[in-house]
Amino acid sequence: MGAVMSVEPEYAWPRPPAGGYTAEDLDRIPDLPPHTELIDGSLVFVSPQTAFHARAMRLLENRLLQAAPPELDVFREMTVTLGKRDRPEPDVVVVRAEALTRLRQTGFRPEDVVLAVEVVSDDSEARDRETKPRKYAAAGIPHFWRVEAGEGEDGAASPVAYVFELEPATRAYAVTGIHHERLKTDVPFPVDIDLTAVARRM
Repeated sequence: MGAVMSVEPEYAWPRPPAGGYTAEDLDRIPDLPPHTELIDGSLVFVSPQTAFHARAMRLLENRLLQAAPPELDVFREMTVTLGKRDRPEPDVVVVRAEALTRLRQTGFRPEDVVLAVEVVSDDSEARDRETKPRKYAAAGIPHFWRVEAGEGEDGAASPVAYVFELEPATRAYAVTGIHHERLKTDVPFPVDIDLTAVARRM
């Protein structure tokens, strides 16, 4: 008899309901890929990340955690429920410490968030530069950082951090600084980050 070949079953992609998914659905849909986001009622799947993205997230999380006062906490890749049809996942988020009520918690409310940080990937440029900051601002999140891989003189990736603060009257972000090599700011709390450390093991 010939050998029996096993055939892997194809992944069954979720079928969206009429009107799209809601924020609550994200916790109920089985077998979603890790770090799935909900934007405008549609599921957004994350592509494999680069070493730059991974190291930038680790650097920012560690430095923010070291600098944050006791009343604040720092998390990586936790969702924020902005509304019924929007539940994005910032790469790093600073929240009020009391917002964490249980260790099985999967996300936060926008009023709990002090700072949302996005590290831009090739497949997320439009979302990280336009869609998500617009939604974060509309939800009243006071601070937003966007970190991108610029190019240094040697051709290596060199982080550039764009720092934004919410203008309350317009509910839009205003850029307050563009930082190369070093991100030093006093808001939402004093922090000094050597951005070049992304090129080194930390």
